Amino acid sequence: MLDLIVRHCTLPDGRQNIDIGVQAGRIVAVETALAATAAEEVDAEGMLVSSPFVDSHFHMDSTLSYGLPRVNESGTLLEGIALWGELKPLLTQDAIVERALAYCDWAAARGLLAIRSHVDICDPRLLATEALLHVREKVKPYIDLQLVAFPQDGVLRSKGAKENLVRALDMGVDVVGGIPHFERTMAEGAESVRWLCELAAERGLRVDMHCDESDDPLSRHIESLAYETQRVGLNGRVNGSHLTSMHSMDNYYVSKLLPLMREAGVSAIANPLINITLQGRHDTYPKRRGMTRVPEMLAAGIDVAFGQDCCMDPWYSLGSGDMLEVAHMGLHVGQMTSRNAMRQCFEAVTSTPAKILGLEGYGLEVGCNADLVLLQARSASEAIRLRATRLKVWKRGTLIASTPRADAVLSLAGRPGSVSFLASR
Repeated sequence: MLDLIVRHCTLPDGRQNIDIGVQAGRIVAVETALAATAAEEVDAEGMLVSSPFVDSHFHMDSTLSYGLPRVNESGTLLEGIALWGELKPLLTQDAIVERALAYCDWAAARGLLAIRSHVDICDPRLLATEALLHVREKVKPYIDLQLVAFPQDGVLRSKGAKENLVRALDMGVDVVGGIPHFERTMAEGAESVRWLCELAAERGLRVDMHCDESDDPLSRHIESLAYETQRVGLNGRVNGSHLTSMHSMDNYYVSKLLPLMREAGVSAIANPLINITLQGRHDTYPKRRGMTRVPEMLAAGIDVAFGQDCCMDPWYSLGSGDMLEVAHMGLHVGQMTSRNAMRQCFEAVTSTPAKILGLEGYGLEVGCNADLVLLQARSASEAIRLRATRLKVWKRGTLIASTPRADAVLSLAGRPGSVSFLASR
């Protein structure tokens, strides 16, 4: 007898009427009409069952701090950075931990069970680093939390940042971060990329840099990142986040850049909600939206994921930990409306970021971890359209969250008594 069988599932790849069998926290069967019994059986009724959502770019040290110590009135990236600088001296470990754990509760309810969070290491106290290392252990039974040593004020520009970053890695932070476009000069930005990639190579770590988060088409640190990746042998272990300057770059230059990224195995993470909110603030009209060239990178064979980035913090006043909302915005801004493109948008918040993070045991194949999300939708595209309710969330085969169906009750003469918003077949 198995521990769990979820029957009559639709899978993200389009397979229907599939049964998923679970034993000892792992998937042991994925087939039609599974001839077995289980201690618990759930009928998915043709609804979508997916692997968990993965957020490949987030800032958990600042989450849920909206309004502290004031609100970002201009809505710009630079005021957000300045506001965070005002807040940092007021931070306490307990407050960071409390807000982060509250967000992780939201994430679990949304089926978001893996998060890569950048943590600011420019405060010499490393309060946020210590706090999130504690949170990482606290949520380990249900969320894979990967931490990036992020020098928010510039690893060369901020006094002591290089030493702080090394200390953070020594404390157990997982990934080397950077922000080359925020250094004093383009040359120092390139130098920061070189030093950080060499450090990662020495320690056998991955790299994830905020790169060219700007409307300036001449901010081209992604080129340096691709070069240094190959030079020090980090192919397949490096990611460039944001890349919003690519939105404004000359097409000819991009035609050269994309093959360099592909050759180096550098992945990309766009943050649709935040990129279109912060970018183009100095434009009148036409106003640039700022999100990087997602369809073009995918066509070039580059792995591209979508991140939440911010949630109720100095940069963004909204957000709820819903990666389907992120995919929904990415689909619209990227004009990714073909069937294949919509599938890629779903993958950008599931399997692609799992690959970027190097998650082991992720997927819906036999032998994978039994981490499953049952959604009130019949396909991946419908899940994005509806930002579908997460009916059930399992971690290693154990139910950790459930939500009632989102059906509306109608009182209309001659019409059905309820509506679920699912498309008729």
